[in-house]
Amino acid sequence: MTSWSMHPRAAFDLETTGKDPRTARIVTASIVIVDEAGAVAETQEWLADPGVEIPEEAAAIHGISTAHARENGRPADVVAAEVGAVLATLFENKIPVIAFNASYDFTVLANEARRHGLAQITPTPVIDPFICNKHVDKFRRGSRTLVALCEEYGITLDDAHTSAADALATLRLADALAAKYSALRVDLPQLHEAQEGWAREQAADFQAYLRRAKDPAAVIEGDWPVLP
Repeated sequence: MTSWSMHPRAAFDLETTGKDPRTARIVTASIVIVDEAGAVAETQEWLADPGVEIPEEAAAIHGISTAHARENGRPADVVAAEVGAVLATLFENKIPVIAFNASYDFTVLANEARRHGLAQITPTPVIDPFICNKHVDKFRRGSRTLVALCEEYGITLDDAHTSAADALATLRLADALAAKYSALRVDLPQLHEAQEGWAREQAADFQAYLRRAKDPAAVIEGDWPVLP
């Protein structure tokens, strides 16, 4: 059996208005599709007018101001519908979609769909290098941001925090993890289901740590790849 990393695959990333995936609005979105050899076959990018002010702290990260989004962005409902349609087609064709900290991006998209009365997609199969890395390298010290992990695995990440660059780097990181860890070279349905369990375990462990060390009432959600 050949690994999913030797078949066509895609990556998905959003830049948004904020950290809370239930309230954040899409500002930019990118989907990158590569072929069996990992060569980029297609890149799709969107700029949305989120319909709300983009906070300065968010604009400082991704570089899109409220004025720029209003002048150049397309309506948020149109962007959310188009992104959802592309992802749905990928999933229907059993092409895995790779997303770093996938529960953030897919929850933002799900709430945008709900906000605008659009159809919900069923995101599977998804591969999340963040969840996978925490499982196969449990005792790694230091940050597990996309930038930090790309540096560790020698992956070039120019223009970090732009959705297209982050999406492609996420895909390269997933490939590197699969090359190193045989536990990730399994059938896509099996890997997707495994990540659901790993995400729950990781959230429970982190919640227990926080309750012991800092906040007895801490709650860490473990739903993946979409928060309810």
